[in-house]
Amino acid sequence: MATGRTIVITGAGSGIGRATARGFLDAGWHVALIGRRETALLETAAGHAQALVLSCDVTDAAALDAAFDEALADWGRIDCLFNNAGLSAAPAPIDEIPLDDLHAVLAVNVTGMVLAARAAFARMRRQTPQGGRIINNGSISAHVPRPGSVPYTVSKHAVTGLTRTLALDGRAFGIACGQIDIGNAETEMVARMKAGIGQADGSVRKEPVMDVRHVVETVVTMASLPPEANILFTTIMATNMPLAGRG
Repeated sequence: MATGRTIVITGAGSGIGRATARGFLDAGWHVALIGRRETALLETAAGHAQALVLSCDVTDAAALDAAFDEALADWGRIDCLFNNAGLSAAPAPIDEIPLDDLHAVLAVNVTGMVLAARAAFARMRRQTPQGGRIINNGSISAHVPRPGSVPYTVSKHAVTGLTRTLALDGRAFGIACGQIDIGNAETEMVARMKAGIGQADGSVRKEPVMDVRHVVETVVTMASLPPEANILFTTIMATNMPLAGRG
């Protein structure tokens, strides 16, 4: 059953973004799907009547603004942004990481997250009734790193700074901001966890994973809270992953 509530999801063409988009559609939300690959977004939407496909690059401010304007024109308001789009790089010591890889990760994970939050904030601030909610996808790496992960870890620490600042700046406009830090949700992006991944002690070991539906349920819960309540930070992870051994 339709709820009338609306959400924009970046990085909706695969992984957590795709799973979450489908979860919100199943829960009756209107969902705008943002990503670079229109074909992948159409696969996520699967013809759902309440899915709005908006292909664009999150590092392109003008394209993002146009996408948010289209969603606003269709729906009349934007209730939530799941700021999810992200990129990682192959593990390596800092001096062996190609500068192109460094710049690409920071462009998507920092600049792209800021630009998407900026676009959402501007429209939530000016809509009637005023307000909304921004949920940033952080990571376990927002707390502790994996070996050889400078670009990704730096970017996810920056996301935490964005969350804290928006949670403060949004108060005057009824805009809540929270962050979900995810560890080892099973998508195509974490297949290598089950094959073996580098550990802090230099070994390579398999890691446990969890069903991505637990992430979906958590994000839907965060987005569904009433305006007077907010989950500022939450961590959801595979129970036995080596979080305590990282860092």
